[in-house]
Amino acid sequence: MKRLVVGISGSSAPILGVRLLEVLKGSPEVETHLVFSDTVAQTLAFEAPDWSLDQVKALADRHYPNNQIAAAIASGSFPTDAMVVIPCSMRTLAAVAGGLSDNLLTRAADVTLKERRPLILVARETPLHLGHLRNMAAVTEMGGIVVPPVMAFYHRPKTVQDLIDHTVGKVLDLLKIPHALFHRWQGPKT
Repeated sequence: MKRLVVGISGSSAPILGVRLLEVLKGSPEVETHLVFSDTVAQTLAFEAPDWSLDQVKALADRHYPNNQIAAAIASGSFPTDAMVVIPCSMRTLAAVAGGLSDNLLTRAADVTLKERRPLILVARETPLHLGHLRNMAAVTEMGGIVVPPVMAFYHRPKTVQDLIDHTVGKVLDLLKIPHALFHRWQGPKT
């Protein structure tokens, strides 16, 4: 069984994290441990009013409050396979880049890096200033993977859900979890 930590920060696009949890919920070989930043409820209310925090929590196998710094996922001795922060706000990115573990979300990310486990940050902001880019570079130098949710069109999306699924599918590819969320490029037809 794969044990994954999923963090959802308060930036725009919490639906990306919700969709990842939906897909993983249908995967019996994956156990999910969820932590939210403190502003997710507000962002969900603005952007995805059909989803409550309780509904999102129900998609995970375990959920931890962001102030529960003694949670299992705060320790390197608790074995996990990877962590994804989806979406990842620039505040969370900066905290991870600087090693600031002031809440459970950033502590779990720090633990993931120090234990040399995959950390995927779906950094959600545009345009980017130099501080954002430097933080992305710092996280990458520490072994993290930055995956901005960039639109792609080779799979011929028809809906916003198709674009969401593409980003979630790219994250699943990095986690080596099979999926059929988008059609893969096969090259031009000859």
